[in-house]
Amino acid sequence: MLVYCLSCTRSSSLRSKRYKVNSKIFEKVMARGILNNSEIDEASGLAASHVNPGMLWTHNDSGDKARIFLLDSLGKYMATLWLTGVENRDWEDIAVGPGPDSLKSYIYIAEVGDNAGRYDSKFIYRIQEPVISKRDTTIGKVETITFSLPDGARDVEALMIDPLTKDLYLITKRNTTDVYRLPYPQSTTEEIVAEKIISGLPFYLIIAADWSADGNEILIKSNRNVFYWKRQKGESIADLFRREPQVVNYKRELQGESVAFELHGKGYYTLAEKSDNEDPVLYYYPRSRSAN
Repeated sequence: MLVYCLSCTRSSSLRSKRYKVNSKIFEKVMARGILNNSEIDEASGLAASHVNPGMLWTHNDSGDKARIFLLDSLGKYMATLWLTGVENRDWEDIAVGPGPDSLKSYIYIAEVGDNAGRYDSKFIYRIQEPVISKRDTTIGKVETITFSLPDGARDVEALMIDPLTKDLYLITKRNTTDVYRLPYPQSTTEEIVAEKIISGLPFYLIIAADWSADGNEILIKSNRNVFYWKRQKGESIADLFRREPQVVNYKRELQGESVAFELHGKGYYTLAEKSDNEDPVLYYYPRSRSAN
């Protein structure tokens, strides 16, 4: 498969570019609420629930227990979902979308962090998304998608799912910024090799990504900016990433490692790790009225 090297075709790099923010897509930040659960201290992923209206899923970074947390749209802790038979070595991102049963919603948890580039095998845990009715729920059936990257161990922190094809996409963080695809259906019995579809995206330190539930929009987040693309009809993700993105409103967070569309596309959220003894704040960027 031909891998498109984006950095090879552009003489200037967006890594050093001074970005101009397009405020016509999403408005300026709104602080929705302070996170009220001290156990969520290293929030490293965020995704809108599809079956718990108005709720968001998040999880801690490396070394936590095998659990994810449900928040409301004001950052209030609602519940904990426990996963059996797996561990959290370095969970970096989370996505919610379709899966094997077309009538169900699925949660995908990316066990992909690798700061030192030591782990050839990486994992995505897939579970059916439950409707939450109590503070603690345990999931007994956890499917594991085991994969490797064609060019060896890499640090990855961004995961997203194409809701139209069910393909999973991962973006590396360090050295070159590359995009990989795990096409649907993803095996849960054999290790698979991801397809590298883009090499050398001209962005630095990509730490989160999300795909809108309708399949039309993509956000990827670096440590400094949030980049936005609107997908054209029939456009592949490789072609999409060849286009320069819009840079949208974003209040820079210390240790801000997550981004998520609101389920119906009315805006997007970010959430950071706890830092300097300050509790994380759930931030929201509503869709600009001029964009409707």
